[in-house]
Amino acid sequence: MTKLSVNINKIATLRNSRGGNIPDVLKAAIDVQKFGADGVTVHPRPDERHIRYKDVHEIRPIIQTELNIEGYPSPKFIDLVKTVRPHQVTLVPDPPDAITSNSGWDTINNLSFLQDIIGELKEYGIRTSIFVDPNPDIIINAAKTNTDRIELYTEPYAALYPKDREKAIAPFVEAATIARDMGLKINAGHDLNLQNLKFFNERIPFIKEVSIGHALISDALYFGLEVTINKYKQLLIKD
Repeated sequence: MTKLSVNINKIATLRNSRGGNIPDVLKAAIDVQKFGADGVTVHPRPDERHIRYKDVHEIRPIIQTELNIEGYPSPKFIDLVKTVRPHQVTLVPDPPDAITSNSGWDTINNLSFLQDIIGELKEYGIRTSIFVDPNPDIIINAAKTNTDRIELYTEPYAALYPKDREKAIAPFVEAATIARDMGLKINAGHDLNLQNLKFFNERIPFIKEVSIGHALISDALYFGLEVTINKYKQLLIKD
């Protein structure tokens, strides 16, 4: 089945809103794995408004599944991942003041930059993924960066899905097929939820992993974390 990596940033956001350690981010990382998630995702930003760099260091020893660290490859971020050595680093083109990820890499104009960063990470044995829009030219150039995977930025799919799911999924099927044919593995993430995830997974059956945070943590307020993770996992079963 497609793997589910749970992004726990929103748990850290709630903790930071009051100070102290409630909710406990480390316990959350332990629990999402215990409840069936295939991995834990964190996205430390420069202002540390949710996951802090200190959190990442503390989370790493308790990971029994996989740790995926997302972020813009600033010198500070690269130093972090070299020290922590997660299983996967997902490179995103976020400016420092971004509320959340809102676009993929321009792999044409940033080709040499990404090649250098990815080459550096590979020396440390870290699997790399780069956040991209479902644009054929972008996908073709993504393969030239020597990344192991791409992560499809799925906000446009989620936005259009309620109106026309076939139109919503079409560019993602095309992009994923191009990526697969070029030897890339495919991840996906952003605004995937209980309503649109199953269709996405069915139409791109070779997808390796989805990273879900905001919707999943929001659903957990109603269903509880364990039940919610199981609901998402059920949608990722391959027929």
